[in-house]
Amino acid sequence: MRVSKKAILAELARVYPDAGPELNFRNPYETLVAVMLSAQCTDKQVNKVTPALFERYPDVEAMAAASVEDVYPMVKSCGFKTKAGNIVEACRLILHRHGGQVPGDMQALTALPGVGQKTANVVLANAFGVPTIAVDTHVFRVSNRLGLANAANVEKTEEQLKAAIPKKDWVAAHHWLIFHGRRVCHSQRPACGSCTLNAMCKAFDAAKKTGLPVPSPKAKKDKPAPKAAKKTETAGA
Repeated sequence: MRVSKKAILAELARVYPDAGPELNFRNPYETLVAVMLSAQCTDKQVNKVTPALFERYPDVEAMAAASVEDVYPMVKSCGFKTKAGNIVEACRLILHRHGGQVPGDMQALTALPGVGQKTANVVLANAFGVPTIAVDTHVFRVSNRLGLANAANVEKTEEQLKAAIPKKDWVAAHHWLIFHGRRVCHSQRPACGSCTLNAMCKAFDAAKKTGLPVPSPKAKKDKPAPKAAKKTETAGA
């Protein structure tokens, strides 16, 4: 099946004209904290937590001065204590390295604890308007099902999406794909019958031919580099 990426993007734009962030934030600091909390957690749950969190810790300086023991109970419903520790430590580093201003470049963001490329991309796009595509689980699944990408990992998917989508649409396309993944193209039991993209979808076409369910692509993680063997000292060395 030949996939018309242009047609797919046009239909996504038509169906989701108002797609945008579903996390609530008002500035780069709040964006960073909310996105860090959203890892392996729903936006809905994060939005329940952040109003009280931001009231108590309204800026980088306040969070940098916080105790992890005080922050963790406020964000416990969003995940492990590590998240609270990373947020506090990230704010301390931002205060020390960047004068309390969340940095607007990839290298500086990913140097912060708990901030990987996906988190940094979301912050750059939503807090600073930098054209980029953050590949989360929804973007990975939907783009590879539709045929916008054909990749086994997040990095290659991002690379292929940037090649397939006009740069001016990168941020919007990220939100289109997330909206479609949450509303129609679910991980399990996608609503293919009611999907307006099914006639253009590579995975749906393959499923019709084989009679098998539409698969749910899972991103493969790169294997860690092997640890260097420890040197042992010999007697008399």
